[in-house]
Amino acid sequence: MNGPNLNLLGIREPDIYGEHTLDEIRELLEQEAERLDVELRFVQSNHEGELIDAIQQAYEWADAVILNPAGYTSYSVALRDAVQAVRLPTIEVHLSNIYARESFRQENMFSDVVTGTILGFGAVGYLLALQAAKHIVEQQSQ
Repeated sequence: MNGPNLNLLGIREPDIYGEHTLDEIRELLEQEAERLDVELRFVQSNHEGELIDAIQQAYEWADAVILNPAGYTSYSVALRDAVQAVRLPTIEVHLSNIYARESFRQENMFSDVVTGTILGFGAVGYLLALQAAKHIVEQQSQ
């Protein structure tokens, strides 16, 4: 799940967010999901409520969530509450290292409700998150 403005990847500040578009990241994830034999559903929205709905719907079908809350990282109590409510293993991803950026980006509403966070590795962070999610789910099922 991808939050606001991530649809502009490849255009928006490539020196910070990388040159990959969100469609390219999706393709990388789909290839990795096939290799790992996992089902992947991909969501991007600029609307907080749509992301909340997607997280709540994930409760019905998903074993884990990968979330890049983007601009909602610093202030979305509602999105944080949705992650906490569904209690699915959740891997938070950020393309850049938010702790090496502006102070307002260093506030993280999700730190205490996600399973883990991967940040600063660009598009590769999503692949690492998918691998981590599969590992976590396998460990839980044993």
